[in-house]
Amino acid sequence: QVQLVESVGGSVQSGGSMRLSCAASNVTVEDCYMGWFRQAPGAEREGVAMIERDGTTVYADSVKGRFTIMKDNAQNILILQMNSLEFEDTGMYFCAADPWGGTHLSDPRTFVYWGQGTQVTVSS
Repeated sequence: QVQLVESVGGSVQSGGSMRLSCAASNVTVEDCYMGWFRQAPGAEREGVAMIERDGTTVYADSVKGRFTIMKDNAQNILILQMNSLEFEDTGMYFCAADPWGGTHLSDPRTFVYWGQGTQVTVSS
C-alpha cells in the first residue's frame, strides 16, 4: 500500500527557516502530482504548494516567495523548504500524492494519498 511519511516538524521563531520532507513508499514521486497542505486548529485544510509531474509548481499566495516545493526523485521524497516563517504558518502540515492528475491546490479532495501530518509551530 502507498505510504507517505512526513519528517518531524518542530518549533521555530518568526523569520526562521524549516525544511520538511515526505518519504514515499509504493508510489513514485516523479510520476505523481505532489502537494503540501496545512491545517490550523479550527480551520479547514488549505493548500500550500504543489508540483506537477512535469515539474510545474503552484503556490498559495500567502507563501509565494518564501516556500519552495521540490522533488528528489533519486530518494523518492518530496521537500518543502520554508523560509521567512511567520506566525500564521503554524499548523499541521500534510504531504499528499495523486498519480492520476486532476489535482487542484484549492481542493484537498483531489489528492488520493495522504501522510499523517507533522506539526510546525512558529512563535512570534
